[in-house]
Amino acid sequence: MKISDVRIRFVRKDDSKLRAVASITIDDCFVVHDIKVIEGADGPFIAMPSRKTNDGEFKDIAHPLNTETREQLRDAILAAYHEALAEAD
Repeated sequence: MKISDVRIRFVRKDDSKLRAVASITIDDCFVVHDIKVIEGADGPFIAMPSRKTNDGEFKDIAHPLNTETREQLRDAILAAYHEALAEAD
Protein backbone atom coordinates (compact mmCIF):
# COMPACT_ATOMS: atom_id res chain seq x y z
CA MET A 1 0.00 0.00 0.00
CA LYS A 2 1.29 3.44 -0.91
CA ILE A 3 -0.18 6.60 0.52
CA SER A 4 0.08 8.79 -2.54
CA ASP A 5 -1.40 12.02 -1.12
CA VAL A 6 -2.30 13.54 2.24
CA ARG A 7 -4.30 16.77 2.52
CA ILE A 8 -4.74 18.65 5.77
CA ARG A 9 -7.54 21.11 6.60
CA PHE A 10 -7.12 22.99 9.88
CA VAL A 11 -10.08 23.36 12.23
CA ARG A 12 -10.17 26.66 14.12
CA LYS A 13 -12.23 26.05 17.26
CA ASP A 14 -10.81 27.41 20.50
CA ASP A 15 -12.82 25.09 22.75
CA SER A 16 -12.07 21.87 20.84
CA LYS A 17 -9.21 19.38 20.82
CA LEU A 18 -9.88 18.75 17.13
CA ARG A 19 -6.99 20.41 15.30
CA ALA A 20 -7.40 19.29 11.69
CA VAL A 21 -9.16 16.95 9.30
CA ALA A 22 -7.15 14.89 6.83
CA SER A 23 -7.92 13.17 3.54
CA ILE A 24 -5.62 10.48 2.20
CA THR A 25 -5.28 8.92 -1.21
CA ILE A 26 -4.11 5.30 -1.33
CA ASP A 27 -2.34 3.94 -4.42
CA ASP A 28 -3.62 6.87 -6.50
CA CYS A 29 -7.04 5.19 -6.64
CA PHE A 30 -8.84 5.23 -3.27
CA VAL A 31 -9.61 8.22 -1.01
CA VAL A 32 -10.55 8.32 2.67
CA HIS A 33 -11.90 11.65 3.99
CA ASP A 34 -12.59 12.95 7.49
CA ILE A 35 -9.66 11.45 9.40
CA LYS A 36 -9.44 13.63 12.49
CA VAL A 37 -6.22 15.00 14.03
CA ILE A 38 -6.92 15.43 17.74
CA GLU A 39 -4.69 17.00 20.39
CA GLY A 40 -4.17 14.48 23.18
CA ALA A 41 -2.25 14.51 26.45
CA ASP A 42 0.82 13.01 24.71
CA GLY A 43 0.54 15.04 21.50
CA PRO A 44 -1.61 14.74 18.41
CA PHE A 45 -3.19 11.46 17.32
CA ILE A 46 -5.53 10.41 14.54
CA ALA A 47 -9.10 9.12 14.70
CA MET A 48 -10.60 7.34 11.73
CA PRO A 49 -13.93 8.46 10.21
CA SER A 50 -16.83 7.33 12.36
CA ARG A 51 -20.58 7.46 12.67
CA LYS A 52 -22.70 7.78 15.82
CA THR A 53 -24.95 4.77 16.39
CA ASN A 54 -28.48 4.91 17.79
CA ASP A 55 -27.20 4.05 21.28
CA GLY A 56 -24.73 6.97 21.26
CA GLU A 57 -21.55 5.02 20.53
CA PHE A 58 -19.18 5.93 17.70
CA LYS A 59 -18.18 3.21 15.22
CA ASP A 60 -15.41 3.57 12.65
CA ILE A 61 -16.72 3.41 9.10
CA ALA A 62 -13.24 2.94 7.60
CA HIS A 63 -10.19 1.68 9.45
CA PRO A 64 -6.95 -0.29 8.96
CA LEU A 65 -7.08 -4.00 9.72
CA ASN A 66 -3.60 -4.32 11.22
CA THR A 67 -1.10 -2.39 13.33
CA GLU A 68 1.41 -1.93 10.52
CA THR A 69 -1.13 -0.18 8.30
CA ARG A 70 -2.46 1.93 11.19
CA GLU A 71 1.09 3.10 11.98
CA GLN A 72 1.77 3.89 8.32
CA LEU A 73 -1.39 6.02 8.15
CA ARG A 74 -0.66 7.73 11.45
CA ASP A 75 2.93 8.55 10.49
CA ALA A 76 1.99 9.95 7.06
CA ILE A 77 -0.91 12.04 8.38
CA LEU A 78 0.96 13.46 11.37
CA ALA A 79 4.01 14.26 9.19
CA ALA A 80 1.76 16.19 6.78
CA TYR A 81 0.04 17.88 9.74
CA HIS A 82 3.35 19.05 11.24
CA GLU A 83 4.55 20.21 7.82
CA ALA A 84 1.34 22.21 7.30
CA LEU A 85 1.73 23.73 10.79
CA ALA A 86 5.28 24.82 9.97
CA GLU A 87 4.13 26.39 6.69
CA ALA A 88 1.30 28.23 8.45
CA ASP A 89 3.68 29.94 10.90
